[in-house]
Amino acid sequence: MSSTASGARMSQVAGAGCGVHFLYKFLFALVIVASLPAVSQAAWWSNDWNFRKEITFDVTPSGANIAGTAVDVPVLIRLHLGNFAYFNDTKPDGGDLRFIAGDDKTPLKFHIERYDPTNQIAYVWVRIPRITGGTNSEKIFLYYGNPKAAAASDAPGTYDTNQTIVYHLSETQLPLADSTAYGNKPAAATIELNPASLIGGGAKLTGATSITVPSSSSLRVLPSQGATFSAWVRIAGAQSDARVFDLKDGGNELSLGINGMQAVARLTSAAGNVNVQQNGSLEADKWHHLAATLGGGKLTLYVDGSAAGSAAASSPEIAGTLAVGGRVGGANGLVGEIDEIEASSVARSADWLRAAALSQGSEASLVVYGNDTQRETEKVSYFKVTLQNVTADGWVVIIILAVMFVIALLIIVSKAVYLARVQKGNKLFLAEFGKLRGDPTALDRPEEANGESPLDLSPFVRATGDEKLNKFRMSTVYRLYHVGVREMRGRVGESAGASAVKVLSPRAVDALRAALDASQVRLTQRLSSQMVLLTIAIAGGPFLGLLGTVVGVMITFAAIAASGDVNVNSIAPGIAAALAATVAGLAVAIPALFGYNWLNTRIKNIAADMRVFVDEFVTRIAEHYS
Repeated sequence: MSSTASGARMSQVAGAGCGVHFLYKFLFALVIVASLPAVSQAAWWSNDWNFRKEITFDVTPSGANIAGTAVDVPVLIRLHLGNFAYFNDTKPDGGDLRFIAGDDKTPLKFHIERYDPTNQIAYVWVRIPRITGGTNSEKIFLYYGNPKAAAASDAPGTYDTNQTIVYHLSETQLPLADSTAYGNKPAAATIELNPASLIGGGAKLTGATSITVPSSSSLRVLPSQGATFSAWVRIAGAQSDARVFDLKDGGNELSLGINGMQAVARLTSAAGNVNVQQNGSLEADKWHHLAATLGGGKLTLYVDGSAAGSAAASSPEIAGTLAVGGRVGGANGLVGEIDEIEASSVARSADWLRAAALSQGSEASLVVYGNDTQRETEKVSYFKVTLQNVTADGWVVIIILAVMFVIALLIIVSKAVYLARVQKGNKLFLAEFGKLRGDPTALDRPEEANGESPLDLSPFVRATGDEKLNKFRMSTVYRLYHVGVREMRGRVGESAGASAVKVLSPRAVDALRAALDASQVRLTQRLSSQMVLLTIAIAGGPFLGLLGTVVGVMITFAAIAASGDVNVNSIAPGIAAALAATVAGLAVAIPALFGYNWLNTRIKNIAADMRVFVDEFVTRIAEHYS
């Protein structure tokens, strides 16, 4: 019965070494997870910019309906609350705006006509290298959100070398500025500027007011190249042969105007007069994009991006004065509003004019504004960010808790290894003790063979020459056995002549049991040594962490009160850092709690084995020496 019971109890500790092995694997896994690299972020033109908006061009029949290819088109990007709600994420002057081609690599030339974050509206002109019909795959990206970015607006670079005049009319006062590289400034301008026009600012014309631009080499119409004039016009009613553009050089004259409610393009030269008149009519009080091109052997009129008529015409060379809003000499003045005055030294293609017109109007069917996205920042551990905001008092608490954690971990590991050895020794000894059939003291070793105390539990006790006894060195049951044998030998009867009478009286048996019980208590105490440090970590860790959190929260609110900056960005870092102390306290208490319960269970099992052995040993001694 005794050997079977002892062996059964010892089998409960067979997995002791597995528990220690698991602890080491768990710590190793934590190190591996902490060292994992951050996930690589998606393609982004520059990490200095935090946000971007995708902009595509709808060239399908339901959109701009562009069939061919338009090259180097200055496209208007209208930003307002309906398509861009992030003006507060940009610089006040829009200096951090950047436009990148669809490859997300190539910067595009652009310039800002107006940027008003207060009223949340902006007009930006971007030079698009190519817009090809039949596909919606062409897109660009608007990057923003870089407070350190320098302004990159480049008005001359927004236009190709064929663009000779661009008057945005967004000035607050005269004179007007030409946005192209040619700098064709008006010689005179009697117009009234209107700050709230179709595209930013515009101008009002009364019929007696106009803009006069002196002759220059860039404005000369060459027969081999031709010319293009365009503008946005709004009239209240019928006009009497009013001129929007008029370029005159002696007997040669090229004009774009309105007669009645129809747009008209005219060419007067030695070869004769050519008139191209719109088939339909313009709508009153509505903005219309009017354009006239001369080149390729014809004069073509465009209204709102579509060809409204054309006629064969031979282009003469014209190098005279350009009048906008009237005829050279002051006659045939336009009554209404005008905006975005442009002139080119080539005959622009129909697709070019259509792309320009359908990106500039209020509807702007060419431009489609996509979603805004934020740059995927490098994935930094939130614990790292939190610890960067921990105050000095918080670090004091965390360091104390870190020391407690190290001590608790060392106790758990060392105690687990030690108890595993004790249980292994107990199992081996009980197996040998169960085999005894005669004298129960036969397994005892002489005390002088090992100089340590019978109750010495040091794992480094000196080995004896007996290999079998060396296996019992860490066994607490063997220690009890050794104490019992020593006490028994001191209490057997005196020798009688030649024969020794070895008899234990009932009182001697009781005394032996008392000695064994006392030794068992002392051995149990030694097995439980340092366990109190784990209970301190379990009970004290959370309270120390709570203390650090409360102090950290107090400091955070005191700092907010002193600075007066009450927002989540000022509160969150301090609160998160304060809570780090509580996390540290729980990180100490939870492993200590698990370790304490696990070790305490194993100590109770060893103590139970010792109690069973004491009963069994005393019984066998009483039987053998009664």
